[in-house]
Amino acid sequence: MTRLFRVAFALVAIVTSHQASAQTAAAARPSLVVLITIDQMRGDYLERFGPQLTGGLGRLMRGGAWYTNAQHDHAITETAPGHATLLSGRFPRSTGIMANRVGVEDDDAPLIASGIGPGASPKRFVGTTLSDWLTSNDSKSRTFSVSTKDRGAILPAGKSKSQVYWYSPDGRFVTSTYYRDTLPSWVSAWNDRHFPQTFAGRSWTLLLPDSAYHEADSVEAESGGKGIVFPHNLPEDPVDAANIVRGTPFIDDITLSFALHGVQSLALGAGAPTDLLAVSLSGTDYIGHRYGPDSREIHDQIVRVDRTLGVFLDSLYKLRDSSRVTVVLSGDHGVGTIPEIAAATVKPTPQRVTMYTLLPALRASLAALKVDTMAFDIDQQIVGIDRAAFAKAKVNADSVLTAFAAQVRAMPGVARVDRFKALFADTLTDPIARRWTHQFPAGAPVELVVTLTPFSLWGGNVASHGSPYDFDSNVPLVFYGAGVRPGKHAEFVRTVDLAPTLAALAGVKPTQTIDGVVLRNALK
Repeated sequence: MTRLFRVAFALVAIVTSHQASAQTAAAARPSLVVLITIDQMRGDYLERFGPQLTGGLGRLMRGGAWYTNAQHDHAITETAPGHATLLSGRFPRSTGIMANRVGVEDDDAPLIASGIGPGASPKRFVGTTLSDWLTSNDSKSRTFSVSTKDRGAILPAGKSKSQVYWYSPDGRFVTSTYYRDTLPSWVSAWNDRHFPQTFAGRSWTLLLPDSAYHEADSVEAESGGKGIVFPHNLPEDPVDAANIVRGTPFIDDITLSFALHGVQSLALGAGAPTDLLAVSLSGTDYIGHRYGPDSREIHDQIVRVDRTLGVFLDSLYKLRDSSRVTVVLSGDHGVGTIPEIAAATVKPTPQRVTMYTLLPALRASLAALKVDTMAFDIDQQIVGIDRAAFAKAKVNADSVLTAFAAQVRAMPGVARVDRFKALFADTLTDPIARRWTHQFPAGAPVELVVTLTPFSLWGGNVASHGSPYDFDSNVPLVFYGAGVRPGKHAEFVRTVDLAPTLAALAGVKPTQTIDGVVLRNALK
Protein backbone atom coordinates (compact mmCIF):
# COMPACT_ATOMS: atom_id res chain seq x y z
CA MET A 1 0.00 0.00 0.00
CA THR A 2 1.41 3.37 -1.01
CA ARG A 3 1.94 6.16 1.47
CA LEU A 4 -0.85 8.16 -0.24
CA PHE A 5 -3.37 5.37 0.30
CA ARG A 6 -2.26 4.90 3.92
CA VAL A 7 -2.87 8.60 4.61
CA ALA A 8 -6.24 8.46 2.84
CA PHE A 9 -7.38 5.41 4.81
CA ALA A 10 -6.20 7.04 8.05
CA LEU A 11 -8.25 10.15 7.29
CA VAL A 12 -11.33 8.02 6.56
CA ALA A 13 -10.84 6.18 9.86
CA ILE A 14 -10.60 9.47 11.76
CA VAL A 15 -13.73 10.87 10.10
CA THR A 16 -15.60 7.62 10.71
CA SER A 17 -14.51 7.63 14.35
CA HIS A 18 -15.68 11.23 14.80
CA GLN A 19 -19.02 10.42 13.15
CA ALA A 20 -19.48 7.39 15.39
CA SER A 21 -18.64 9.47 18.47
CA ALA A 22 -21.11 12.16 17.44
CA GLN A 23 -23.81 9.54 16.81
CA THR A 24 -23.11 7.92 20.19
CA ALA A 25 -23.25 11.29 21.95
CA ALA A 26 -26.52 12.17 20.22
CA ALA A 27 -28.03 8.81 21.19
CA ALA A 28 -26.96 9.35 24.79
CA ARG A 29 -28.73 12.70 25.07
CA PRO A 30 -32.16 12.58 26.68
CA SER A 31 -35.15 12.93 24.40
CA LEU A 32 -37.04 14.57 27.26
CA VAL A 33 -35.87 16.71 30.16
CA VAL A 34 -38.43 17.12 32.96
CA LEU A 35 -38.11 19.85 35.57
CA ILE A 36 -40.37 19.32 38.57
CA THR A 37 -40.49 22.36 40.84
CA ILE A 38 -42.38 22.02 44.11
CA ASP A 39 -43.34 25.48 45.29
CA GLN A 40 -42.20 26.08 48.91
CA MET A 41 -40.40 22.73 49.11
CA ARG A 42 -37.86 23.00 51.93
CA GLY A 43 -34.65 21.10 51.44
CA ASP A 44 -34.99 19.25 54.74
CA TYR A 45 -38.39 17.74 53.90
CA LEU A 46 -36.83 14.84 51.98
CA GLU A 47 -34.84 13.65 54.98
CA ARG A 48 -37.46 14.65 57.55
CA PHE A 49 -40.17 12.54 55.92
CA GLY A 50 -37.83 10.17 54.09
CA PRO A 51 -38.93 6.82 55.59
CA GLN A 52 -42.52 7.54 54.54
CA LEU A 53 -41.64 8.59 50.99
CA THR A 54 -42.23 5.48 48.91
CA GLY A 55 -43.40 7.14 45.67
CA GLY A 56 -41.84 9.63 43.29
CA LEU A 57 -39.87 11.67 45.82
CA GLY A 58 -38.48 8.49 47.33
CA ARG A 59 -37.54 7.14 43.92
CA LEU A 60 -35.72 10.34 42.96
CA MET A 61 -33.79 10.83 46.21
CA ARG A 62 -32.68 7.18 46.44
CA GLY A 63 -31.90 6.69 42.75
CA GLY A 64 -30.64 10.11 41.72
CA ALA A 65 -27.82 12.58 42.28
CA TRP A 66 -29.15 14.28 45.41
CA TYR A 67 -27.67 17.55 46.65
CA THR A 68 -28.74 18.14 50.24
CA ASN A 69 -27.18 21.61 50.53
CA ALA A 70 -28.61 23.32 47.44
CA GLN A 71 -29.38 26.99 47.98
CA HIS A 72 -31.15 29.82 46.21
CA ASP A 73 -28.21 32.15 46.70
CA HIS A 74 -30.22 35.40 46.64
CA ALA A 75 -31.92 37.44 49.36
CA ILE A 76 -35.61 37.71 48.42
CA THR A 77 -36.53 34.04 48.29
CA GLU A 78 -39.91 34.24 46.59
CA THR A 79 -41.76 32.35 43.86
CA ALA A 80 -40.99 34.60 40.89
CA PRO A 81 -37.24 35.09 41.49
CA GLY A 82 -36.84 31.40 42.33
CA HIS A 83 -38.57 30.12 39.22
CA ALA A 84 -36.66 32.59 37.04
CA THR A 85 -33.27 31.27 38.21
CA LEU A 86 -33.90 27.55 37.73
CA LEU A 87 -33.62 27.20 33.95
CA SER A 88 -31.72 30.43 33.28
CA GLY A 89 -28.68 29.65 35.44
CA ARG A 90 -28.61 33.30 36.51
CA PHE A 91 -29.31 35.27 39.68
CA PRO A 92 -32.24 37.70 39.96
CA ARG A 93 -29.87 40.62 39.40
CA SER A 94 -29.60 39.54 35.74
CA THR A 95 -32.97 37.90 35.03
CA GLY A 96 -34.85 41.12 35.85
CA ILE A 97 -37.21 39.15 38.12
CA MET A 98 -36.09 40.51 41.49
CA ALA A 99 -39.33 40.02 43.50
CA ASN A 100 -42.86 38.68 43.10
CA ARG A 101 -44.16 42.23 42.74
CA VAL A 102 -42.07 42.70 39.61
CA GLY A 103 -42.92 39.27 38.23
CA VAL A 104 -45.24 38.44 35.35
CA GLU A 105 -48.35 40.61 35.69
CA ASP A 106 -48.95 42.39 32.38
CA ASP A 107 -52.12 44.28 31.44
CA ASP A 108 -51.04 44.18 27.80
CA ALA A 109 -51.25 40.36 27.76
CA PRO A 110 -54.77 39.48 28.97
CA LEU A 111 -55.85 35.89 29.44
CA ILE A 112 -57.56 34.21 26.52
CA ALA A 113 -60.69 32.01 26.53
CA SER A 114 -62.24 34.16 29.31
CA GLY A 115 -59.68 32.95 31.82
CA ILE A 116 -59.97 34.41 35.30
CA GLY A 117 -57.03 36.44 36.57
CA PRO A 118 -54.70 39.27 35.57
CA GLY A 119 -52.87 39.38 32.28
CA ALA A 120 -49.42 37.84 32.41
CA SER A 121 -46.27 37.55 30.32
CA PRO A 122 -42.48 37.33 30.70
CA LYS A 123 -41.96 40.91 29.49
CA ARG A 124 -39.77 41.76 32.54
CA PHE A 125 -37.62 38.66 32.12
CA VAL A 126 -34.19 39.38 30.66
CA GLY A 127 -32.01 36.90 28.80
CA THR A 128 -32.38 33.24 27.88
CA THR A 129 -33.18 29.86 29.43
CA LEU A 130 -32.57 26.20 28.69
CA SER A 131 -35.56 26.35 26.35
CA ASP A 132 -33.71 28.84 24.14
CA TRP A 133 -30.44 26.88 24.32
CA LEU A 134 -32.22 23.74 23.15
CA THR A 135 -33.93 25.44 20.20
CA SER A 136 -30.68 27.21 19.29
CA ASN A 137 -29.13 23.76 18.95
CA ASP A 138 -32.15 22.21 17.19
CA SER A 139 -35.08 24.34 16.04
CA LYS A 140 -37.39 21.32 16.34
CA SER A 141 -36.95 21.15 20.14
CA ARG A 142 -40.14 22.07 22.00
CA THR A 143 -41.01 23.32 25.49
CA PHE A 144 -44.19 22.75 27.51
CA SER A 145 -44.52 24.51 30.86
CA VAL A 146 -47.45 24.25 33.28
CA SER A 147 -48.34 25.33 36.80
CA THR A 148 -51.24 26.37 38.95
CA LYS A 149 -49.61 29.83 39.13
CA ASP A 150 -48.92 32.06 36.15
CA ARG A 151 -45.39 32.89 37.32
CA GLY A 152 -44.68 29.20 37.98
CA ALA A 153 -45.55 28.38 34.36
CA ILE A 154 -44.10 31.45 32.62
CA LEU A 155 -40.71 32.07 34.19
CA PRO A 156 -39.03 28.66 33.68
CA ALA A 157 -39.57 29.14 29.94
CA GLY A 158 -38.31 32.74 29.94
CA LYS A 159 -39.36 34.76 26.90
CA SER A 160 -39.86 31.64 24.79
CA LYS A 161 -43.28 31.60 23.12
CA SER A 162 -43.76 27.95 23.92
CA GLN A 163 -46.71 25.93 25.17
CA VAL A 164 -47.25 27.67 28.54
CA TYR A 165 -50.42 27.25 30.62
CA TRP A 166 -51.66 27.94 34.13
CA TYR A 167 -54.78 27.32 36.19
CA SER A 168 -57.85 29.52 36.05
CA PRO A 169 -59.99 29.39 39.24
CA ASP A 170 -62.90 28.09 37.17
CA GLY A 171 -61.06 24.79 36.71
CA ARG A 172 -59.43 25.30 33.29
CA PHE A 173 -55.86 25.70 32.12
CA VAL A 174 -55.43 28.88 30.09
CA THR A 175 -52.73 31.18 28.77
CA SER A 176 -52.36 34.81 27.68
CA THR A 177 -52.20 36.67 24.40
CA TYR A 178 -48.42 36.77 24.72
CA TYR A 179 -48.45 33.12 23.65
CA ARG A 180 -51.52 32.69 21.45
CA ASP A 181 -55.02 33.98 20.63
CA THR A 182 -57.00 30.77 21.10
CA LEU A 183 -56.59 27.58 23.10
CA PRO A 184 -55.39 24.55 21.15
CA SER A 185 -57.96 21.80 20.73
CA TRP A 186 -55.98 19.46 23.01
CA VAL A 187 -56.14 21.97 25.88
CA SER A 188 -59.86 22.52 25.33
CA ALA A 189 -60.38 18.75 25.30
CA TRP A 190 -58.77 18.45 28.75
CA ASN A 191 -60.74 21.43 30.06
CA ASP A 192 -63.99 19.92 28.77
CA ARG A 193 -63.48 16.94 31.08
CA HIS A 194 -64.12 19.24 34.09
CA PHE A 195 -61.71 17.18 36.17
CA PRO A 196 -61.27 19.80 38.95
CA GLN A 197 -65.04 19.92 39.49
CA THR A 198 -65.04 16.22 40.34
CA PHE A 199 -63.44 17.11 43.68
CA ALA A 200 -66.67 18.77 44.84
CA GLY A 201 -67.72 17.31 48.18
CA ARG A 202 -64.40 15.49 48.60
CA SER A 203 -62.53 15.57 51.89
CA TRP A 204 -58.82 15.94 52.45
CA THR A 205 -58.14 13.26 55.03
CA LEU A 206 -54.88 11.83 56.33
CA LEU A 207 -53.26 9.45 53.87
CA LEU A 208 -51.42 7.46 56.56
CA PRO A 209 -52.65 6.13 59.92
CA ASP A 210 -52.92 8.80 62.60
CA SER A 211 -49.98 7.28 64.47
CA ALA A 212 -47.67 8.13 61.54
CA TYR A 213 -47.93 11.85 62.29
CA HIS A 214 -46.19 13.39 65.29
CA GLU A 215 -47.58 16.90 64.73
CA ALA A 216 -50.57 18.19 66.70
CA ASP A 217 -53.80 18.46 64.72
CA SER A 218 -55.07 21.56 66.51
CA VAL A 219 -52.70 24.54 66.56
CA GLU A 220 -54.45 27.88 66.97
CA ALA A 221 -51.71 29.80 65.15
CA GLU A 222 -52.40 27.84 61.97
CA SER A 223 -54.93 29.03 59.39
CA GLY A 224 -55.95 32.03 61.49
CA GLY A 225 -57.43 29.61 64.02
CA LYS A 226 -60.06 28.36 61.54
CA GLY A 227 -60.27 24.98 59.85
CA ILE A 228 -57.29 23.62 61.73
CA VAL A 229 -58.49 20.03 62.27
CA PHE A 230 -58.68 17.16 59.77
CA PRO A 231 -60.66 16.42 57.67
CA HIS A 232 -60.71 19.50 55.42
CA ASN A 233 -63.82 19.40 53.29
CA LEU A 234 -64.29 20.85 49.82
CA PRO A 235 -67.56 22.59 48.89
CA GLU A 236 -70.36 20.56 47.37
CA ASP A 237 -70.77 23.14 44.60
CA PRO A 238 -68.50 22.19 41.63
CA VAL A 239 -67.78 25.83 40.76
CA ASP A 240 -66.65 26.66 44.29
CA ALA A 241 -64.71 23.39 44.53
CA ALA A 242 -62.70 24.16 41.36
CA ASN A 243 -61.51 27.34 43.06
CA ILE A 244 -60.97 26.08 46.63
CA VAL A 245 -59.18 22.91 45.45
CA ARG A 246 -56.02 25.01 44.99
CA GLY A 247 -55.51 24.94 48.76
CA THR A 248 -55.47 21.13 48.93
CA PRO A 249 -53.12 18.37 47.74
CA PHE A 250 -55.59 17.60 44.93
CA ILE A 251 -54.38 20.58 42.87
CA ASP A 252 -51.12 18.72 42.22
CA ASP A 253 -53.07 15.72 40.87
CA ILE A 254 -54.88 18.13 38.56
CA THR A 255 -51.69 19.81 37.34
CA LEU A 256 -49.89 16.54 36.67
CA SER A 257 -52.93 15.15 34.86
CA PHE A 258 -52.81 18.12 32.50
CA ALA A 259 -49.04 17.75 32.12
CA LEU A 260 -49.36 14.12 31.02
CA HIS A 261 -52.17 15.05 28.63
CA GLY A 262 -49.86 17.64 27.09
CA VAL A 263 -46.96 15.19 26.75
CA GLN A 264 -49.23 12.83 24.82
CA SER A 265 -50.94 15.49 22.73
CA LEU A 266 -47.72 17.24 21.75
CA ALA A 267 -45.74 13.99 21.34
CA LEU A 268 -43.20 15.60 23.64
CA GLY A 269 -40.00 13.58 23.90
CA ALA A 270 -41.01 11.25 21.09
CA GLY A 271 -38.58 12.55 18.48
CA ALA A 272 -34.86 13.03 18.01
CA PRO A 273 -34.42 16.50 19.60
CA THR A 274 -34.38 17.03 23.34
CA ASP A 275 -37.73 18.43 24.44
CA LEU A 276 -38.40 20.18 27.74
CA LEU A 277 -41.28 19.71 30.19
CA ALA A 278 -41.44 22.11 33.15
CA VAL A 279 -44.03 21.38 35.84
CA SER A 280 -44.43 23.58 38.90
CA LEU A 281 -46.61 22.14 41.67
CA SER A 282 -48.22 24.81 43.84
CA GLY A 283 -50.14 22.81 46.45
CA THR A 284 -47.29 22.77 48.98
CA ASP A 285 -47.03 26.57 48.84
CA TYR A 286 -50.74 27.20 49.40
CA ILE A 287 -50.84 24.72 52.27
CA GLY A 288 -47.54 25.89 53.75
CA HIS A 289 -48.62 29.54 53.86
CA ARG A 290 -51.81 28.59 55.67
CA TYR A 291 -50.56 25.95 58.09
CA GLY A 292 -46.78 26.37 58.25
CA PRO A 293 -43.91 23.91 57.79
CA ASP A 294 -44.36 22.25 61.19
CA SER A 295 -48.01 21.29 60.68
CA ARG A 296 -49.70 17.94 60.25
CA GLU A 297 -51.12 19.37 57.02
CA ILE A 298 -47.71 19.94 55.44
CA HIS A 299 -46.59 16.48 56.58
CA ASP A 300 -49.54 14.88 54.84
CA GLN A 301 -49.05 17.09 51.77
CA ILE A 302 -45.45 15.94 51.29
CA VAL A 303 -46.48 12.30 51.62
CA ARG A 304 -49.29 12.88 49.12
CA VAL A 305 -47.14 14.71 46.57
CA ASP A 306 -44.67 11.82 46.87
CA ARG A 307 -47.40 9.34 45.87
CA THR A 308 -48.77 11.63 43.16
CA LEU A 309 -45.32 12.03 41.61
CA GLY A 310 -44.88 8.26 41.72
CA VAL A 311 -48.02 7.78 39.64
CA PHE A 312 -46.90 10.57 37.29
CA LEU A 313 -43.47 8.99 36.69
CA ASP A 314 -44.98 5.55 36.17
CA SER A 315 -47.41 7.02 33.62
CA LEU A 316 -44.67 9.04 31.90
CA TYR A 317 -42.47 5.97 31.55
CA LYS A 318 -45.33 4.11 29.87
CA LEU A 319 -45.39 6.89 27.27
CA ARG A 320 -41.62 7.38 26.89
CA ASP A 321 -38.51 5.21 27.21
CA SER A 322 -37.26 5.89 30.75
CA SER A 323 -33.65 5.45 29.58
CA ARG A 324 -34.05 8.61 27.50
CA VAL A 325 -35.72 10.80 30.14
CA THR A 326 -33.85 13.02 32.59
CA VAL A 327 -35.78 14.33 35.59
CA VAL A 328 -34.67 17.07 37.97
CA LEU A 329 -36.48 17.98 41.17
CA SER A 330 -36.13 21.31 42.93
CA GLY A 331 -38.05 24.10 44.67
CA ASP A 332 -38.38 27.86 44.24
CA HIS A 333 -37.84 28.68 47.96
CA GLY A 334 -38.35 27.25 51.43
CA VAL A 335 -40.37 28.63 54.36
CA GLY A 336 -39.92 29.56 58.01
CA THR A 337 -41.74 28.49 61.16
CA ILE A 338 -44.84 30.49 62.11
CA PRO A 339 -43.43 33.28 64.33
CA GLU A 340 -45.97 32.73 67.10
CA ILE A 341 -45.00 29.08 67.57
CA ALA A 342 -41.23 29.39 67.18
CA ALA A 343 -39.28 27.67 69.92
CA ALA A 344 -38.62 29.71 73.06
CA THR A 345 -34.92 29.20 72.42
CA VAL A 346 -35.14 31.31 69.25
CA LYS A 347 -33.76 34.72 70.19
CA PRO A 348 -34.59 37.45 69.43
CA THR A 349 -38.25 36.51 69.56
CA PRO A 350 -39.64 36.46 65.98
CA GLN A 351 -41.89 39.37 65.05
CA ARG A 352 -44.19 40.51 62.28
CA VAL A 353 -42.64 43.65 60.87
CA THR A 354 -43.60 46.59 58.67
CA MET A 355 -41.74 49.82 57.94
CA TYR A 356 -44.84 51.52 56.60
CA THR A 357 -45.82 52.78 60.07
CA LEU A 358 -42.76 55.07 59.90
CA LEU A 359 -43.82 56.72 56.64
CA PRO A 360 -46.38 59.32 57.86
CA ALA A 361 -43.93 61.05 60.23
CA LEU A 362 -41.12 60.80 57.68
CA ARG A 363 -43.21 62.39 54.93
CA ALA A 364 -44.37 65.11 57.27
CA SER A 365 -40.75 66.00 57.97
CA LEU A 366 -39.94 65.93 54.26
CA ALA A 367 -42.84 68.29 53.55
CA ALA A 368 -41.48 70.70 56.17
CA LEU A 369 -38.15 70.63 54.34
CA LYS A 370 -39.98 71.25 51.03
CA VAL A 371 -38.95 67.85 49.65
CA ASP A 372 -41.47 66.03 47.48
CA THR A 373 -43.02 63.57 49.95
CA MET A 374 -43.02 60.84 47.29
CA ALA A 375 -39.24 61.13 46.88
CA PHE A 376 -38.78 58.54 49.63
CA ASP A 377 -40.23 55.12 48.87
CA ILE A 378 -40.54 51.87 50.82
CA ASP A 379 -41.13 48.61 48.97
CA GLN A 380 -41.45 46.04 51.77
CA GLN A 381 -37.76 45.32 52.57
CA ILE A 382 -36.08 47.85 50.29
CA VAL A 383 -35.87 51.65 50.38
CA GLY A 384 -35.33 53.93 47.41
CA ILE A 385 -35.21 57.71 47.02
CA ASP A 386 -35.37 60.31 44.29
CA ARG A 387 -32.02 62.03 44.80
CA ALA A 388 -32.86 64.76 42.31
CA ALA A 389 -35.83 65.82 44.44
CA PHE A 390 -33.61 66.06 47.51
CA ALA A 391 -31.01 68.05 45.59
CA LYS A 392 -33.68 70.45 44.31
CA ALA A 393 -34.72 71.17 47.92
CA LYS A 394 -31.06 71.40 48.97
CA VAL A 395 -31.53 68.64 51.54
CA ASN A 396 -28.85 66.02 52.21
CA ALA A 397 -30.43 62.75 51.14
CA ASP A 398 -27.82 60.62 52.91
CA SER A 399 -28.54 62.28 56.24
CA VAL A 400 -32.23 61.43 55.89
CA LEU A 401 -31.37 57.84 54.95
CA THR A 402 -29.03 57.51 57.95
CA ALA A 403 -31.69 58.77 60.35
CA PHE A 404 -34.35 56.51 58.86
CA ALA A 405 -32.03 53.48 58.99
CA ALA A 406 -31.47 54.10 62.71
CA GLN A 407 -35.24 54.11 63.28
CA VAL A 408 -35.65 50.83 61.42
CA ARG A 409 -32.77 49.16 63.28
CA ALA A 410 -34.55 49.94 66.55
CA MET A 411 -37.68 48.05 65.47
CA PRO A 412 -38.25 44.58 67.03
CA GLY A 413 -37.61 41.88 64.46
CA VAL A 414 -35.02 43.81 62.43
CA ALA A 415 -31.56 42.21 62.28
CA ARG A 416 -29.73 44.69 60.06
CA VAL A 417 -30.21 47.66 57.75
CA ASP A 418 -27.54 48.01 55.08
CA ARG A 419 -26.63 50.56 52.47
CA PHE A 420 -26.97 48.41 49.38
CA LYS A 421 -23.91 49.81 47.61
CA ALA A 422 -21.74 49.11 50.67
CA LEU A 423 -22.54 45.39 50.60
CA PHE A 424 -20.28 44.75 47.61
CA ALA A 425 -17.23 45.31 49.83
CA ASP A 426 -17.57 41.92 51.56
CA THR A 427 -19.37 39.15 49.73
CA LEU A 428 -16.87 36.45 50.71
CA THR A 429 -17.30 36.31 54.48
CA ASP A 430 -20.80 37.84 54.73
CA PRO A 431 -23.36 35.48 53.15
CA ILE A 432 -26.24 37.90 53.68
CA ALA A 433 -24.33 40.61 51.83
CA ARG A 434 -23.57 38.14 49.04
CA ARG A 435 -27.21 37.21 48.64
CA TRP A 436 -28.32 40.85 48.49
CA THR A 437 -25.74 41.57 45.79
CA HIS A 438 -27.12 38.61 43.81
CA GLN A 439 -30.62 40.10 44.10
CA PHE A 440 -30.09 43.48 42.42
CA PRO A 441 -27.55 44.75 39.89
CA ALA A 442 -24.93 47.12 41.23
CA GLY A 443 -26.56 50.14 39.59
CA ALA A 444 -30.08 49.42 40.87
CA PRO A 445 -31.92 52.40 42.45
CA VAL A 446 -31.85 50.71 45.85
CA GLU A 447 -30.53 52.67 48.84
CA LEU A 448 -31.29 50.47 51.86
CA VAL A 449 -32.00 46.76 52.25
CA VAL A 450 -33.50 45.42 55.47
CA THR A 451 -32.91 41.91 56.81
CA LEU A 452 -35.17 40.64 59.58
CA THR A 453 -34.19 38.36 62.44
CA PRO A 454 -34.69 34.61 61.82
CA PHE A 455 -38.39 33.65 61.50
CA SER A 456 -39.59 37.26 61.63
CA LEU A 457 -41.88 38.08 58.70
CA TRP A 458 -42.97 40.79 56.32
CA GLY A 459 -46.55 40.59 55.14
CA GLY A 460 -49.68 38.92 56.40
CA ASN A 461 -49.32 35.20 55.61
CA VAL A 462 -49.58 32.81 58.56
CA ALA A 463 -46.19 31.39 57.53
CA SER A 464 -43.97 32.81 54.83
CA HIS A 465 -40.56 33.14 53.19
CA GLY A 466 -38.45 35.78 51.48
CA SER A 467 -35.37 36.02 53.70
CA PRO A 468 -31.67 35.31 52.98
CA TYR A 469 -31.60 32.60 55.69
CA ASP A 470 -31.09 28.94 54.85
CA PHE A 471 -34.57 27.84 55.95
CA ASP A 472 -35.91 30.00 53.10
CA SER A 473 -33.13 29.35 50.59
CA ASN A 474 -32.42 25.61 50.99
CA VAL A 475 -34.38 23.49 48.50
CA PRO A 476 -34.00 19.97 47.10
CA LEU A 477 -31.86 19.45 44.03
CA VAL A 478 -32.02 15.94 42.61
CA PHE A 479 -31.06 14.80 39.10
CA TYR A 480 -32.40 11.41 38.01
CA GLY A 481 -32.44 9.20 34.94
CA ALA A 482 -30.66 9.46 31.61
CA GLY A 483 -27.05 10.57 31.93
CA VAL A 484 -27.14 10.87 35.73
CA ARG A 485 -24.69 9.28 38.16
CA PRO A 486 -26.59 8.47 41.39
CA GLY A 487 -25.13 9.61 44.69
CA LYS A 488 -25.73 11.81 47.71
CA HIS A 489 -23.76 15.04 47.92
CA ALA A 490 -23.43 17.36 50.92
CA GLU A 491 -21.37 20.16 49.36
CA PHE A 492 -22.77 23.65 48.90
CA VAL A 493 -24.30 24.12 45.46
CA ARG A 494 -26.64 26.71 44.04
CA THR A 495 -29.88 26.47 42.12
CA VAL A 496 -28.26 28.43 39.28
CA ASP A 497 -26.18 25.26 38.73
CA LEU A 498 -29.29 23.35 37.67
CA ALA A 499 -29.59 24.80 34.15
CA PRO A 500 -25.96 24.37 33.03
CA THR A 501 -25.97 20.80 34.35
CA LEU A 502 -29.08 20.00 32.30
CA ALA A 503 -27.51 21.73 29.30
CA ALA A 504 -24.45 19.49 29.62
CA LEU A 505 -26.68 16.42 29.78
CA ALA A 506 -28.54 17.57 26.66
CA GLY A 507 -25.32 18.38 24.81
CA VAL A 508 -26.10 22.09 24.39
CA LYS A 509 -24.42 25.26 25.59
CA PRO A 510 -25.86 28.40 27.19
CA THR A 511 -26.11 31.21 24.67
CA GLN A 512 -25.03 33.84 27.18
CA THR A 513 -22.86 34.24 30.26
CA ILE A 514 -24.45 32.58 33.28
CA ASP A 515 -23.78 32.41 37.02
CA GLY A 516 -24.09 28.66 37.48
CA VAL A 517 -21.62 25.84 36.83
CA VAL A 518 -22.00 22.24 35.67
CA LEU A 519 -22.25 19.80 38.58
CA ARG A 520 -19.91 17.23 37.08
CA ASN A 521 -20.32 14.67 39.84
CA ALA A 522 -23.99 14.36 38.88
CA LEU A 523 -23.09 13.18 35.38
CA LYS A 524 -22.10 9.74 34.17
